[in-house]
Amino acid sequence: METGELSRAIVVAIDGPSGSGKSSVSRGVASALGLAFLDTGAMYRAATWWCLHQGVPLTDVDAVAGQVRTLPLVMGVDPLHPTVHVDGIDVGAAIRTTEISAAVSAVATNLEVRAELGRLQRAEIESARVKGRGIVAEGRDITTVVAPDADVRVLLTASEEARLARRARDVHGTADAAAVEATRDQVLRRDADDSTVVQFHVAAEGVITVDSSHLDFDQTVQAVLDVVESVVGPRA
Repeated sequence: METGELSRAIVVAIDGPSGSGKSSVSRGVASALGLAFLDTGAMYRAATWWCLHQGVPLTDVDAVAGQVRTLPLVMGVDPLHPTVHVDGIDVGAAIRTTEISAAVSAVATNLEVRAELGRLQRAEIESARVKGRGIVAEGRDITTVVAPDADVRVLLTASEEARLARRARDVHGTADAAAVEATRDQVLRRDADDSTVVQFHVAAEGVITVDSSHLDFDQTVQAVLDVVESVVGPRA
């Protein structure tokens, strides 16, 4: 499928567990199709960064929710150069630190926060649709709660071994035993925490599963593109 081949602006929603490649694959799919890209996980990370920046204890669920309701967040949706700004500050690098990774579940499991960020995510998706560009949106519960009416819904999954290895390479540059062990808690605990408020291990009705356990990046992007074409078809 070549860029611009689709006949209309579409919404592609991609969910899945930590380390499944949601973000990088979604960016690749968005770039290939000429669509916008929304990393909803980055929104939770940005909210976490903001609360810590404001000195708000993450255990104070009401205070955290209050901060998120007025979160001065601007998401850049260019898949080649996605950006995250909070109160005019570029936090793209800051939200990927180990500190934020270890803390984000406390915010992501806050139901009021999920409701507010879900509202913002739906607004971003609708904006892309109205503008005629379309969008690939990825993250927890995107296929079931945020965008259940997306044109294409994909659950991107992989074995635990593959997910740990990928996250180790992302964070440590290697997937040797020590690096994998160092990322184990970050991946598995995050999934365990988040699974208390959202389901992302099993595809809901109408959601197509893509298992990337034995696929490289390019093959995974192509597998998702194949799903998109199978659902909405190429341009006539």
